[in-house]
Amino acid sequence: METLSNNAAEERPRTRRFRISSIEILCAVLLVAVLAQSKLQNLFDVPALRTGSTVFVAVCVQALPFLVLGVLISGAIAAFVPARALERVLPKRASAAVGVAGLAGVALPGCECASVPVARRLIGQGVAPAAALTFLLAAPAVNPVVLVATAVAFPGRPEMVFARFAGSLATSMVMGWIWARWGKLSWITERALRRLPDVPPGQRWRVFAETARTDLVEAGGFLVLGALISASLNVLVPAKWFEVLSGQIVVGVVVMAVLAVVLALCSEADAFVAASLTAVPLLPKLVFLVVGPAIDVKLFALQTGTFGRSFAARFAPVTFVVAIACGTVAGVIFLGGVR
Repeated sequence: METLSNNAAEERPRTRRFRISSIEILCAVLLVAVLAQSKLQNLFDVPALRTGSTVFVAVCVQALPFLVLGVLISGAIAAFVPARALERVLPKRASAAVGVAGLAGVALPGCECASVPVARRLIGQGVAPAAALTFLLAAPAVNPVVLVATAVAFPGRPEMVFARFAGSLATSMVMGWIWARWGKLSWITERALRRLPDVPPGQRWRVFAETARTDLVEAGGFLVLGALISASLNVLVPAKWFEVLSGQIVVGVVVMAVLAVVLALCSEADAFVAASLTAVPLLPKLVFLVVGPAIDVKLFALQTGTFGRSFAARFAPVTFVVAIACGTVAGVIFLGGVR
């Protein structure tokens, strides 16, 4: 009888508990917005809020197509491009492989979130860590999607595109050479050095869809956050504060570099946020665009989880300093000074 009762209990359908997810919350917010549209218009009919909402929508609308294109390319690389494809074209010498890996970032683009696992896969496939780390920094910063987005965000300013390309490529290659000279494998966790299998042919489309979806959700969230902060800066921060940055160029460079680390924007969208800060000079904006794809808070967390705390604690601060230096030098060369 006890066995029968146990079987009957197992056969009874399990009741699923309803859990409120972000989708239900979003639908509820949209429903409230539609039903209370007239009241909300009267409530938020404030010039400052209208300005902020205009900046927010403009940043999101301009950046979203590039963001979607970027995550699609990132998903395609993760699913269809084997790690050995880059391994075959890399020279055996680490110093020479760094240069090739940096230029490979142009042909194999990806967002920051995707570049970390790709670099981990390259190391697992036997690629020299110096070359893999160079690719990690170059892929999200010098790829065509990012450069076209920068050109659209700064119309009539082609020098910004060339300066960003030069500064970001220099950052990735300098960090690769630094690692080749002073880096130690003992700083990287053993699991990151373990060999990873390629994606099976039957699962490539599933991996593509899952990678693209995950990257879009993560990067889209950071885009919305960045657009909100950009709109807030344009409305809440007095213009004369940004005018101080134009007079104190060193302070402006440091402030924009720290802002790039804190905002943690996707590289396909950061140019539009930088362009919206009209009172900030071009050189601090360029440093913002060079530092952001190289190191920010989310990249530090990803590097810590993938390569270990010992690696991230050394790699991230050096990357921050190198990115500021390379961005500043590129700005002086391509932008004609510190304007």
